Amino acid sequence: QVQLVESGGGLVQTGGSLRLSCAASGLTFSTYAMGWFRQAPGKEREFVAKISWSGGSTYYADSVKGRFTISRDNAKNTVYLQMNSLKAEDTAVYYCAAPRASYYIPTVQTGYGHWGQGTQVTVSS
Repeated sequence: QVQLVESGGGLVQTGGSLRLSCAASGLTFSTYAMGWFRQAPGKEREFVAKISWSGGSTYYADSVKGRFTISRDNAKNTVYLQMNSLKAEDTAVYYCAAPRASYYIPTVQTGYGHWGQGTQVTVSS
């Protein structure tokens, strides 16, 4: 059974940085693309970033492009989200997700079949 466990969230001031981690188990990690999503209070969950199984391709939401970096370590079965220049509007619960199948990079949220429990990121102004 696939398990995704996020960590690294917390409280940070505007302009600060955080690095989120997501440890995966129960899947052949090196064959799965991975994604990060977030959900702010009262809003729908939205895409943040995704990375191909090899790490060679990355994709970002416009709202985080140039500030966030997604990366992965296939030897550690872990995907990361480095968040710099944080803004108040980045406050949300952040989730990592794995697609329903290997060697597949979803273009919509429904393409992801496995989700972590989320980690809270709060940016104070």
